[in-house]
Amino acid sequence: MGPGSAPARAVTGRAAPRWIRRLLLGTVLMAVIIVGGTAFRVWQVARVDGDRPVDAVVVLGAAQYDGEPSPVLAARLKHALALYRDGLAPRIVTVGGKQVGDLYTEAEAGRRYLIARGVPAAAIDLVDEGADTLGSLKSVAARAGQEGWSSALVVSDPWHSLRARTMARDAGLDAWTSPTRSGPVVQTRETQARYIFRETGALLYYRLTHASAETENTGLG
Repeated sequence: MGPGSAPARAVTGRAAPRWIRRLLLGTVLMAVIIVGGTAFRVWQVARVDGDRPVDAVVVLGAAQYDGEPSPVLAARLKHALALYRDGLAPRIVTVGGKQVGDLYTEAEAGRRYLIARGVPAAAIDLVDEGADTLGSLKSVAARAGQEGWSSALVVSDPWHSLRARTMARDAGLDAWTSPTRSGPVVQTRETQARYIFRETGALLYYRLTHASAETENTGLG
């Protein structure tokens, strides 16, 4: 028995590191699949227009400067205006708060833009609450409950669409997305890749925590 025990110990000693390597490899492979699959879904949903008749077009906020929408916000508003003129919704909901020192909220800047282009003030709902997408969409859902509507087309940048739709549905809205096809976020492949990478991480964080992973002044909250 003594002579046969040494080889058994040697085999066991070699087997333990092999299982550890397999476990690490499996963990890395699973992480790659999850991250890669999420990135693919971000890209896929960005390419889909969910345009259909709804109760409201919801324009997610982005930076504004003294009441004037930034290029990112203006692109979203322009797209929302086209949806409204196509008769897909009887109202537009402008969304977004303000930074310290601002005179206007993002929602107010959006409302001014739309009124200047002929949208009746009565057809615009102002939701100037929430410091990020999650907070804003929860406020929109609360407003929808108060006013008796439930379905929405959420307008944002393409790469933000999947996370925005996920948050909107979790908040209780019957939501689809209608991404913008213009503006700074869609101008170059490098910009697109950067935002897909960012949104992949932010969406994974949201799914794990149901909290926002926002950074200031991105317009993609």
